[in-house]
Formats: sequence, C-alpha cells, structure tokens
Amino acid sequence: MHINRELCIRAVRSKDARFDGWFYTAVVTTRIYCRPSCPGVPPKDENMTFYPNAAAAQQAGFRACKRCRPDASPGSPRWNERADLVARAMRLIADGVVDRGGVTELASRLGYSVRQIQRQLMAEVGAGPIALARAQRAQTARVLIETSALPMADVAFAAGFSSIRSFNETVRQVFALAPTELRSRSTGPGPESARGALTLRLPFRAPLTPGNLFGHLVATGVPGVEEWRDGAYRRTLRLPHGPGVVSLRPMPDHIQCRLTLADLRDLSTAISRCRWLLDLDADPVAVDELLCQDAALAPHVRKEPGRRVPRTVDGAEFAVRAVLGQQVSTAAARTLAGRLVAEHGEPIEDREGGLSHLFPTPAALTALDPERLALPRARRTTLTTLVAALAEGGLDLSAGGDWEHTRSRLGALPGVGPWTVETVAMRALGDPDAFVPTDLGVRDAARRLDLPSTPAALAARAESWRPWRAYAVQYLWATGDHPANRLPDEDAPTAPARARRPARRPDLRAVTVGAGEP
Repeated sequence: MHINRELCIRAVRSKDARFDGWFYTAVVTTRIYCRPSCPGVPPKDENMTFYPNAAAAQQAGFRACKRCRPDASPGSPRWNERADLVARAMRLIADGVVDRGGVTELASRLGYSVRQIQRQLMAEVGAGPIALARAQRAQTARVLIETSALPMADVAFAAGFSSIRSFNETVRQVFALAPTELRSRSTGPGPESARGALTLRLPFRAPLTPGNLFGHLVATGVPGVEEWRDGAYRRTLRLPHGPGVVSLRPMPDHIQCRLTLADLRDLSTAISRCRWLLDLDADPVAVDELLCQDAALAPHVRKEPGRRVPRTVDGAEFAVRAVLGQQVSTAAARTLAGRLVAEHGEPIEDREGGLSHLFPTPAALTALDPERLALPRARRTTLTTLVAALAEGGLDLSAGGDWEHTRSRLGALPGVGPWTVETVAMRALGDPDAFVPTDLGVRDAARRLDLPSTPAALAARAESWRPWRAYAVQYLWATGDHPANRLPDEDAPTAPARARRPARRPDLRAVTVGAGEP
C-alpha cells in the first residue's frame, strides 16, 4: 500500500480514515508523521513520504503528530489476513513476545533464524523486531501516562522499558514531549484508575455493527469466565504475568475497553488480544466489495455492513470449547464448559461483577477424569487427546501459529473432523478464509438464500467468496433468529453511524454455535 504513492496522496488529500493504519504519512519539512486522516492542512505532494508502520517512520527520524496521534490508529489488516513469516512475526510482536523473550524467543517460536526474521521484516515492513517492539512500548507508555496516575518509574517498568533513561528518550523521540508534559496535556486519569483499572479506547475501521459480535460472545459465554453486565461484555484473561479482567463496551466510534490487571506489564498484550477477539483491525471495505459481487449475499451485506469474525483471547481454550460444542446446543456446550471451569479453572476475584475463574490451561485439564464427563465415549477420547496435544506443545494455536500446519495436526486427532478444524481456524487462528460448509446453521442459511445446501455444492459456490469466506459465514449465520444475532441488552449502545458510502461496506454480526462434526 505505502509504495503506491499516487493512491497514498489521494487518501491524504481526502483525509480518508479508511486508510488509517494501512500506511503513515511523513512530512520531510517538519519531520512529523501522521495518519492519512489527520485534520491538519495536507502538506505539499513533494514533501510527503510514506511508511508502512509507525516503527519505520520513527526509525527514519520522524516524530508522531500531536494532533492526529497516529500511534493510536487501527492496526494494519495485512498481518491478520496472511500466514507467512512476516505476518506471523507481526502478530507475535503485537502479543509481546519480543518484550518478554527478545528476538531469540521470536525466532524460536517461528522456527527461523534471527537473521532471516530481521531480513524479511526489514524488506517488507521497513523495521526490525526490536524497532517494532520499541514503537509498541512507546504507545503503551503513552496510554499509561494519559490514563493512569502511576509514577513515571512504574509507567516505564509496566511499558517494558529496561531503564528510566531509555523510557524518557523514547517518549521524547516519538512524541517530542517529555513524559511529564504528555501527562499535563491529557485530561487526567478517571476515578477508576485509583482502583487499579484503566479505561481506554480501541479504534476500528468503520462501519461496525456490534449486535452479532457481542451477541455471539455472550450467547456462547462460559459461566464464571464471561458475562454481559451493564451493556458490556466482560471476561477473564490469562496473561503472561498474571490474570486480568476486561470489560468491552460498543460505542459509536470506538470500543470502550476497561482493564483490571494483576501486572501492568501485561497492558499491551491485553490490548492486542482484545483487538484480536473483536477483529478490530479488519478491512470491512475489502470484505464488502468482494461479497457484494454475489447476488445472494449483497442485500445482507448492504443492509448491515462492517461484519467482523468473533475470535478468542486464547486459542487452546477455544479448541477445547469447540470439541465440547460438537453436535450439541449452545446451552449444552456452555454447561459442559462451565463444569470444566468450576472443577479445573483458577479462581479469581472480581469486585465488579460475577466472574470467578480463568479458563483452565491444557496442563490443568490433563488431570480431568474422562469418566466424569457427560459426553459420549468417543468425544471423551477426542477431548483428552486434544488436551494432551496442547499440553505437550504439539499444537500451536497462538497468534504465530502456521495455519495449514496446525490444520493438518488438528485434523489428525481422533474425532476432529472438518467442522472442528475450520471452526478453530476461523476463531482461534484467525484465518479469514476458513469455511464450514458442513455446519447446520450455514446450510440452513444457504437454503433460505436459495444457495446450494449440500456441503460440496456450497463449498464450490463459496470459491467466489475467497479470501473472505469466514466473513461470508457471519452473514449466513446472521440470517437466522438466534440470540447470538443481537445485543443481549436492548438498552445497549446503538450501532455506530455508517461511514461514507455505506453500501460499499460489510457488517458485523456474530454466529450461532455450529452443529459440530457431521
């Protein structure tokens, strides 16, 4: 995107917010970089240069615009649409792997040498893993400076800086302000910050219709782990340095995110996982334009554009829940998962709601007694085999997982068929082209839309929906009458206002639980 100079200039001239996060505009005369939609006066064409990310602009000596705050724009959708080395590396860096274990840990997780990763990132992204992690630390520091009353030394530690000196230098270089100046310019922390909670805004590319997204998460929520309270979806988080609780509330132009963390070093990881959960870095324009080419889908796409794929904050957790959901109702799957949580989950304290546990880890689930599971014997075997593979590290369902390799490993487990494989690929791995033609909800929707309803014929028809078949599934699921297709609370915030050209964007709704393996 950033190498198409003519297109970038047009986006800047029109202040097109759809391109925020796709590229960054650096002004050579002022040494400032901005998002494309910056409200300031556009610079002369000859004074503009373009970078694929904030880290590359910072590395080239530009500082962030104080007006448009480019570091707070939505992330690039490119890294969630691919499964190559660069995309997997970008997802792991966003998840905090470099901050926790360095570039060596990143290379180990990806199965490549440090030199190969650095070379490929520099070639495509314009910055190496250390520079990318540094840019992320700067953004985390700014959030803490502006939304909390923490002492600056604690902010530096929580953001991942190794010293106060490097914290001060980085903040000055990136924002052209000292940390204390940044805080003095902000509106100050809210009252919740004194109780250990942080409230921040998660941006997204409009449009986004929250009904099905939040409806699905709540309808399939596990008791004690997830809940809908006061117009917000809440859940527990298992993070690298301790537990957390997040509250996510749909607002007209952002998602309000309220985090309570045991260790503030987990802030950037928690934010990344919440964005992943709600698919906030998606490009609804690209999805919409393709799916609208199908006459059967087009009316539904145009009616409620901006559809997202509800994902998960923990791939292993979702895989276990997918097996529990094979060939049972949504209510039955929730009940089964709730029993596992009550017996094997880690208790937590939630002073603001009814959350009680973290979902159990695969290691904890290896201790479960299969005979106590209210499941057919074959499915007990499937569950215990899956848990063992996850506990031993034989399945990588993390942000850096290889989609096709994981599909192959998952499909080799007994009792794991195409429905489970593709459901996990869609919700845990984030493959935007995952497709479940055997799902009863999808087949029922296909019949309502006069599409082929047999799996083979529907899969053939869906070839024209590539590479966005996972989004097409959301539209198909949403044609049914199910609680997952609407916000649980009628008093919840209304759908965000449509952006320009509403007919050219797809919508966000959620799904019902599939029927499992045929």
